[in-house]
Amino acid sequence: MRSIWNGAISFGLVSIPIKLVNATESHSISFRQIHLADGGRVRYRKVCELDGEEVPAAEIGKGYEEADGSIVPITEEDLAQLPLATARTIEIMSFVPAEEIDPLQMDAAYYLAANGATAAKPYTLLREALKRSRKVAIAKYALRGRERLGMLRVVGDVIAMHGLLWPDEIREPEGVAPEASVSVRDAELDLADALMATLGDVELSSLKDEYREAVEELITAKAGGAFEPSSEAVVKPAGGQVIDLMAALERSVRAAKASRGEGVGESGADAGADAGEAEAEVTPIRRKRAASAAAAAAAAPKAVGGKKSTAASAKKTAAASKKTATAKSTSKSTSKSTTAGKAGGTKSTSAAAKKTAAASKKAATPRKRTSA
Repeated sequence: MRSIWNGAISFGLVSIPIKLVNATESHSISFRQIHLADGGRVRYRKVCELDGEEVPAAEIGKGYEEADGSIVPITEEDLAQLPLATARTIEIMSFVPAEEIDPLQMDAAYYLAANGATAAKPYTLLREALKRSRKVAIAKYALRGRERLGMLRVVGDVIAMHGLLWPDEIREPEGVAPEASVSVRDAELDLADALMATLGDVELSSLKDEYREAVEELITAKAGGAFEPSSEAVVKPAGGQVIDLMAALERSVRAAKASRGEGVGESGADAGADAGEAEAEVTPIRRKRAASAAAAAAAAPKAVGGKKSTAASAKKTAAASKKTATAKSTSKSTSKSTTAGKAGGTKSTSAAAKKTAAASKKAATPRKRTSA
């Protein structure tokens, strides 16, 4: 790979000669401006404002425009004479944990290649020190006419440098967050967690720019004269309608599981997903509340009927007890009468027996005969 900058890494008293190589490249398709009438290319020409003549690249230099419009010429020799320690040096200032670097500061990425055999030893030393410490190096360097901030870290067997924006180049997110007060329910967070778990990990190497591929196919088809416009792939813009967040999360979980070839289980999140069909307009949480309210409403009349039934049963029980008591009293009176009757009958029988005995005795006594 072609280097774009040569210099050295300043690591304390250690100096490591390196070459700066772009770590990224753009695959975006660029277009030229053309004249629609005849297809001719439209070019930009650099013309001097004073004489109106086109200026070749070799005669173009740098200049700073003052507030009044005057230009102050600045040459490469002027810039080379500046007392800038980072003009040809990547000066490491500190080592910090990678977590302390805000991803918002990340800019272009470069590979640092050891420049020559003498650079192999100190290069390897710095690489292994970064690996073992699990830290990154914060450095300053100068590139393309300005001093920049950088972060050095290990990627495989090489040292990579990420350009960093200066802290004052990061804008504060004022007025970006929603101004309305919004509360998120635990059920919604549970479904969001389920969706994230279902989507799982992805191999970044498997991702590709499908739009660029479609543009390349379009160019090939038009160049070969076989292009036929189609209206089937028209993408409709998303509307601004308000959706049921819970139902949308549930459908997203089911769709993610279906795309991964997984069935819907009986877990809490899956059960909630089963309840929210595509045509449902109400979330399972609301159904649960409605069912509870319906159960409460249905239970209320039963409670009143139960009380009436209990009162009637109590009355019947009291009447039965009273009837039983009356029966017992009657039985007792009858028993007494019977007892008394039995006693009277016994006395009458005894008297009759005595009379019978007397009559028998009288009949058995012989009569005295009277002499004639």
